[in-house]
Amino acid sequence: EQGWGRPEELGSSIRREPQASKKTIVIVVLAVQSIVFICFLPQLCSNCSPQEEKPAQVHILILSSWRSGSSFTGQLFSQHPDVFYLMEPAWHVWTAMYQNRAKTLQMAARDLIRSVFLCDMSVFDAYMSTQRNKSDLFQWETSRALCSPPACDLFQRNHIISKTACKTLCSRYPFSKVEEACKTYSHTVLKEVRFFDLTALYPLFTDPFLNLKIIHLVRDPRAVFHSREKIVADLMRDSNIVVGPQKNQGERGPYNVMQEICKSHIRIYTEGSQALPNFLKGRYMLVRYEDIVNDPLAKAAQMYKFAELHFTPKLQVWVYNITHGKGLGTQAFDISPRDAVNVSQAWRKNLPFQKIAKLQNVCKDAMDLLGYRLVMSEEEQKDMALNLLFTQGPPLGDTGS
Repeated sequence: EQGWGRPEELGSSIRREPQASKKTIVIVVLAVQSIVFICFLPQLCSNCSPQEEKPAQVHILILSSWRSGSSFTGQLFSQHPDVFYLMEPAWHVWTAMYQNRAKTLQMAARDLIRSVFLCDMSVFDAYMSTQRNKSDLFQWETSRALCSPPACDLFQRNHIISKTACKTLCSRYPFSKVEEACKTYSHTVLKEVRFFDLTALYPLFTDPFLNLKIIHLVRDPRAVFHSREKIVADLMRDSNIVVGPQKNQGERGPYNVMQEICKSHIRIYTEGSQALPNFLKGRYMLVRYEDIVNDPLAKAAQMYKFAELHFTPKLQVWVYNITHGKGLGTQAFDISPRDAVNVSQAWRKNLPFQKIAKLQNVCKDAMDLLGYRLVMSEEEQKDMALNLLFTQGPPLGDTGS
């Protein structure tokens, strides 16, 4: 009797049994759903993690050195209707603090370009008069974005705008238009020649508000040297900052400057191509100026892809025309139509071999690393059939991906 209970209790337990079973089933179903949700939650949220979100805007920094085709390469981006472009904003840092050396100024230059990438132009308060116009910005007229709405109402955004026309018609706008214009673009591209390694830029790569990529533009040091000889006076102050006034003097001065420039290219390429630290992976691209002039449409297409930009038919026509003109590109910051291949090879016809030999001595390591063949005699120098670019050299393009 104790084992079975009274009949009325037995009946009551039988009547309660279906309800208990239903509760058990519900509990089991809820448990299974919880397990499935927990297992698949990471996959469901893989694309919505705050740590992996990138800013909507893309930030491109073209790193190069003086007389390396960087003004022309900058124009490949400036003329794109989705790009806000500025040419060498750190010029203002070096101009205001010219008594210092290049390494000392890298931090100030880095902080300035970060602010510019974020469209905060108040950073120029430290280097320019507060009563300033847009035209007080260094080489402002090379920026199509500053020659079209909202920075200037006389052209349209999709126009190819020459700097001569821009300077003539768009100079009298207030400086506030620079920041206003910057905020309306999906891409900000800055061209700089005043950084000598990537380590100074590491904080920008890890900045959650930036989506930074580097295009590292290099050029045959012999061509750079030849081009620099034509504008020595224009480069004097910058050269003094790079190596110091004493090392910039006399016959040895230009070679000391070139030696420092070549060393900087080695540092930047080594850091960028090895993608160490990991945050550099997929965010560094090496471009040789000679590869641009030999096949401008193909190389421009590669750079646009890296920068997440569409290469429009209108831009393709412009790129072809700007690289197949008759100009020689001898003036500083000259971006007029030119025979790009002829310009890139001019040093082989005009530079004395004695100077070439000295330059190769100080830049040999950089030339080997970047794929430039040494010439061992004047005959090799002037043999235009001899290709001085290594086709099977270091990887060119997105070396970090």
